[in-house]
Amino acid sequence: MPTYSTNMRLKFPILALILEIITIVLYALFVVYDTGDDKGHGDHHEKSNQTESPMTLYPMFQDVHVMIFIGFGFLMTFLKRYGFTSVGVNLLLAAFGLQWGLLLQNVWHMHGGKIRVSIDRMINADFSTATVLISFGAVLGKTSPVQLLIMTLLEITTFCINEYLVVEILGVSDVGASMTIHAFGAYFGLSVARVLYRPGLRNGHDNDGSLYHSHLFAMIGTVYLWMFWPSFNSAIATPGDHQLRAVVNTYFSLAACALAAYATSSLVEKKGKLDMVHIQNATLAGGVAVGTCADMDIQPFGAMLIGITAGIISTVGFKFLTPILASKLGIQDTCGVHNLHGMPGILGGVAGILAAALKRKEGVSPTYQAAGLASSLGFALVGGLITGLIMKIPFLGQPPDQNCFDDSIYWEVPEEEEETEERLTHGDYSKNKAEA
Repeated sequence: MPTYSTNMRLKFPILALILEIITIVLYALFVVYDTGDDKGHGDHHEKSNQTESPMTLYPMFQDVHVMIFIGFGFLMTFLKRYGFTSVGVNLLLAAFGLQWGLLLQNVWHMHGGKIRVSIDRMINADFSTATVLISFGAVLGKTSPVQLLIMTLLEITTFCINEYLVVEILGVSDVGASMTIHAFGAYFGLSVARVLYRPGLRNGHDNDGSLYHSHLFAMIGTVYLWMFWPSFNSAIATPGDHQLRAVVNTYFSLAACALAAYATSSLVEKKGKLDMVHIQNATLAGGVAVGTCADMDIQPFGAMLIGITAGIISTVGFKFLTPILASKLGIQDTCGVHNLHGMPGILGGVAGILAAALKRKEGVSPTYQAAGLASSLGFALVGGLITGLIMKIPFLGQPPDQNCFDDSIYWEVPEEEEETEERLTHGDYSKNKAEA
């Protein structure tokens, strides 16, 4: 029987403050404002985004910011007793992750020993946090804030190494990051989830379920993500035709994906009813899958084909594949990130390889595109395995099986609400109904 040490009184504040103090010291030593005097020496993102005003990209940054903090946060609120953690820890991880990501992404691009902060680098820092929030979905309900901070530290470090290798060294085109963010984040999280496998949860858990209103909250996240995904896929594209194509392709891929997800959900469910879990997630798969070739000349109908394919495989994955992963492979994927980010991320990588072979964008090699996909999957699986082993250390506060998917182990939860829900679930309501 494993031992648990879930009291966060010292370990969480000490870890959080140590990480922040280290980050502040590193910023004091290496980070300055971008004054615009290093034009022509930037990284691949800066070269593509040199614009007249340093604030030109700010609307795109705000869109991405909304996706990270509202979209991802509320998407995970579907669990009936875990909404505080879904939104609250999402904010915690993203707030630390964007600071750490900005540092590590730009270690390779220092000028005069300094990292210069600009809006496009802030966008990329937000992107780096997306990988962690995707992985968070795979282990949601079964981890402590301390474990998740350590995962953020290690995952963003691994992500930045892989991103540099794929984008800078191999020259892979992945403007919407189907491979480097979505596939990477999903398989990193699944690898961690496999290491943290809990035999005691193989038959489910009372709290691993939803309520009517918790699904409505999750749909807030879905709608925000769906609306702003064109900004996510186009934010770092070359201004002009490439950026316009990225917006248009994502717009149509999402629309086609939504229709496919609704249709497939009705097809696979009894009596043709729609499943809210499918609608919350699979409708977004088109944004993931079109990411790699978002700025390529694939035409709107090509984007729609990618979107339809993504919507179908994502919905089918939720219905049939998630239970198989849990029962056969021991991968308990709480949010189904394999279906929203994993498979559509691979689909995006394959679409990018095909588009490169058809010469839909100049200077893009199908061989290097394939190498970028392989690298992202390899770094994710190995990095997730190592991170999972570190997170498994008992001292880090992993909750026992009976306390999984329950905010009250790490949060102050209003007692009145807790008691009312308990009474409705087990007490007076059931008794009155029986008497009636």
